[in-house]
Amino acid sequence: MCDERSFLTTVLGIFVALLLTACGGGNSSGEGSSSASTPAQSATSSSPSPSLLASNATAVAVDFGVVGVPNMPFVSVTVCAPGTAQCQTIDHVLVDTGSWGLRVFASQLPSSVTLPQEQDASANPLAECMQFFDGYTWGSVRLADVQIGDEKAASLPVQVIDPNYSAVPSDCSSVGASRNTPAALAANGVLGIGVFKHDCGPACAQQAVPATYYGCAGTTCTSLALAEDLQVANPIPYFATDNNGSVLMLPAVTASGEPSLTGQLVFGIGTQSNNGLGSAQVIGVNSTNGTFSTVQNGATYTKSIMDSGSTGLFFQTSTLPTCASPNNAYYCPASPEQLSALIEGVNGANVVVSFDVGNATTLSQTYGGDSVMPLLAGPAYVTSAIFDWGLPFFYGRNIYTAVEQCPTPGGTGPYVAY
Repeated sequence: MCDERSFLTTVLGIFVALLLTACGGGNSSGEGSSSASTPAQSATSSSPSPSLLASNATAVAVDFGVVGVPNMPFVSVTVCAPGTAQCQTIDHVLVDTGSWGLRVFASQLPSSVTLPQEQDASANPLAECMQFFDGYTWGSVRLADVQIGDEKAASLPVQVIDPNYSAVPSDCSSVGASRNTPAALAANGVLGIGVFKHDCGPACAQQAVPATYYGCAGTTCTSLALAEDLQVANPIPYFATDNNGSVLMLPAVTASGEPSLTGQLVFGIGTQSNNGLGSAQVIGVNSTNGTFSTVQNGATYTKSIMDSGSTGLFFQTSTLPTCASPNNAYYCPASPEQLSALIEGVNGANVVVSFDVGNATTLSQTYGGDSVMPLLAGPAYVTSAIFDWGLPFFYGRNIYTAVEQCPTPGGTGPYVAY
């Protein structure tokens, strides 16, 4: 197991679930032609059937899932009461390289699977408010044995999302929209497998961070500091093996999109024959918040992230027109735009990448039946410093995520690579 110490000093929730009906589903047959060009990507992975998956891998599906949002990668996760055979397998759990920790809904757990509640120093039950870009999840912190494929993390702190747990504190409910149901989250849970071990780290261990962790007595929940070993945790560094990171492998797709696709999530980097780093470019990330820099069209985005939990590429630019409502979270150029950017790692790595941006309204009208839409991009609505390399960037690539303090063939994490 890797060194337990975490460097994370700020909460950086970076999951984006854009519940836009026009882009997120419908009954379109997907017929018609598109002028979009093929993305500048090369296939680096295949999509083996689940029966051919190695012991350190699990199948990933991009489909319409719970409510019909495109570009969302899902896995199944088995949650058990620690040390027992009382288990529940939950499907359509979002794979999110931009957050840390497992979050599942109380509504997905049968009464036979009772997860023990974590407690604070005063024996009060622990609860958490997890902040994402566009809202929050609220619920208790509990212990579970977590199994994904053949990999298992024992007695892992997880968040059980439950809007009826105690009373949601006002500083939590004021951060944005409630994502406390599968329909509101567009998934049955979130599997945060980013570069950090815990979802708050030393910041929450040193002092109470507003709208984060609480000790609850009855219906009153009070913000508190919380030791790292009690915080909701990324399961990967707690696996017995293959615990230094992961590789998300998705096949290349046509520019017009696909109804769905299957890839795989492989655990470990350089630990087995199926997760070697090879010639992948290592991009060092900031050890406090997991970010790197992107330069595009003369603008520098210092808070760039590699985030499979985002449905598009999100960055502020005046060169692309924003779509009319209800698709105004995306760009709508008159014709597909071929763009390039420079990714700069904190380790000095400089990599030029190409990407395409399509008209989200046209795509939704023509290919509304496709859950795979590689041309979606939109303005970042949190800060202009963010360039969010969301799921479209992952198509046709192997994206590596190395966990902090964990040695790998590419050096010690944290870093991302592709």
